[in-house]
Amino acid sequence: MSNLAYSFPEALLREVAVLPTLPGVYRYFDAQDKLLYVGKAINLKRRVSSYFQRNHGGTRIGHMVGKIVRLETTVVRSEAEALLLENNLIKTQNPQYNILFRDDKSYPYLKMTVEDFPRVSTYRGAVEKKGSPQYAKNRYFGPYPSALAVKEAILLMQKVFKLRSCEDSMFANRSRPCLLYQIKRCSAPCVKLISVEDYAQSIQHAERFLHGEAQGVMQQLEARMMAHAEKLEFEQAAELRNQIAALSKVLTQQSVDNLEDRDVDILAVKVQGGKACVNLAMVRGGRHLGDRAYFPTQVGDATETEVLEAFLSQHYIDIPQPPVLVVSVPVDSFFTAIHQPQKHRRVWLDMAQTNANLQLARLLAEEGSQRARTRALVEALELEWDDLDTLRIECFDISHTAGEATQASCVVFAQHAMQNAQYRRYNIEGITAGDDYAAMRQVLTRRYSKMAIPDVVLIDGGKGQVHTARDVFETLGLDIARIVGVEKGEGRKVGLEELVFADGREKITLPPDSAALMLVAQIRDEAHRFAITGMRAKRAKVRTGGSRLEDIPGIGAKRRASLLQRFGGVRGVALASVEAIASVEGISKEMAANIYQALH
Repeated sequence: MSNLAYSFPEALLREVAVLPTLPGVYRYFDAQDKLLYVGKAINLKRRVSSYFQRNHGGTRIGHMVGKIVRLETTVVRSEAEALLLENNLIKTQNPQYNILFRDDKSYPYLKMTVEDFPRVSTYRGAVEKKGSPQYAKNRYFGPYPSALAVKEAILLMQKVFKLRSCEDSMFANRSRPCLLYQIKRCSAPCVKLISVEDYAQSIQHAERFLHGEAQGVMQQLEARMMAHAEKLEFEQAAELRNQIAALSKVLTQQSVDNLEDRDVDILAVKVQGGKACVNLAMVRGGRHLGDRAYFPTQVGDATETEVLEAFLSQHYIDIPQPPVLVVSVPVDSFFTAIHQPQKHRRVWLDMAQTNANLQLARLLAEEGSQRARTRALVEALELEWDDLDTLRIECFDISHTAGEATQASCVVFAQHAMQNAQYRRYNIEGITAGDDYAAMRQVLTRRYSKMAIPDVVLIDGGKGQVHTARDVFETLGLDIARIVGVEKGEGRKVGLEELVFADGREKITLPPDSAALMLVAQIRDEAHRFAITGMRAKRAKVRTGGSRLEDIPGIGAKRRASLLQRFGGVRGVALASVEAIASVEGISKEMAANIYQALH
């Protein structure tokens, strides 16, 4: 067992030779014991042996194989367990050669409460499992690919079935119908203009429609309309006639409606220029709900099949998998999917493939433009920098209101884009109110006493703030040449900014249409925005005594969640009466009175 391009440790080859022919997960490590790759296999011996039996050349896998010195395996009972373990290891260990998708599983759902007059609303988060105490309180439909798709579904529920969407606090305090009733998008259950029984029937029709039983709902409505007409109840018959017309219009507009496939995911992949896009389109209840694009990292020279298999492995661990998957390229037998579909599925796949191609083309165009801006800034700052992809910039700004609630913000630009997850705010304390220089000195000292400095440190300010930054860097023994101040131009007009340096270089005035100046302005403005929002939140907390619900004695996370769920938010809790608050499970009358007093 050998690979002509590499020389492997004998102990490694002996270990591969005695692997079992069972399902499991394998892990490769390099000489520094760094995890290189995590994979799954139906047959561990056959799968792992394939890495060492042929020459992989200069491919991504070839580079990885050349570094393997150690192997670990875990035998599991089934393919499903192998898939789950592989995904968990990829998410927690971040192996160097695995294709990684962002762990973004926050799909929106349409939520329908279970009460006398149920409400429809958008919901994000974990969906309660069947049999749990919370499950009986709500119904969930989805997931939907975007919040816009959920909004369209809720609008449909209003137009056709006239279901309420208002929060419970508003519903409980209405004395007359709202505007939605006037425009015929709600049946006004808040003021009892519809009975509990009739509203329940509308809910039943809505649920059947969302489950894909549109034709059955239509037939049931027609039967009820004829029954009212025979009894000469023409007003009720006319109401049902309008409802049928609205439903018929919706079905006509939904050109990709299908009665055979209720729940389907369609996945198309495109790989080009070291980048990839997986476009996921969703069909729920027989209705095409739209799509969503995903862009993985660490793609290298991976094939479209490898990219799609990575997506399938990582995506459906926490997200329910529909009964049917339609894919643009053949995938591993781990995944039951349909390749080369026919009829309406072919139409769906063609749509998804077109969108994957367009989304990847857009990404490549944007990255080309972003790279050009980064290069322009490197040239403007006269940096000797070859690898633009590794350039890291951190920018600082100070924000306060007359010295109150002072905060410093630090935003990060790397890989040609703002890195929101790496932003940080610093509460500034122990300084004279309004002393921005002292605030800058404190934040720079706190950050770079513990962290390595980036390639460029942008300071929102002129000579004074740059001088402060230089003092901090000299005290810490850091390179002052990395400090760049962004000084306001004449009249503080945008586009007239000047760049000020800490190492004695002459300041630079860039043309207003300079790509470098546009990038500097974007980073500076983002630091300012981030500082302002943090300062306002801190100021509001100072002035109101905190976030209030969290600060009320006896209100822990569970009770707070129950209150927010019942009343739809802190504002809803504040509008509720003591009796309404006391009706929430776990809230006594005495505690309800304390909550009411704290919020008023």
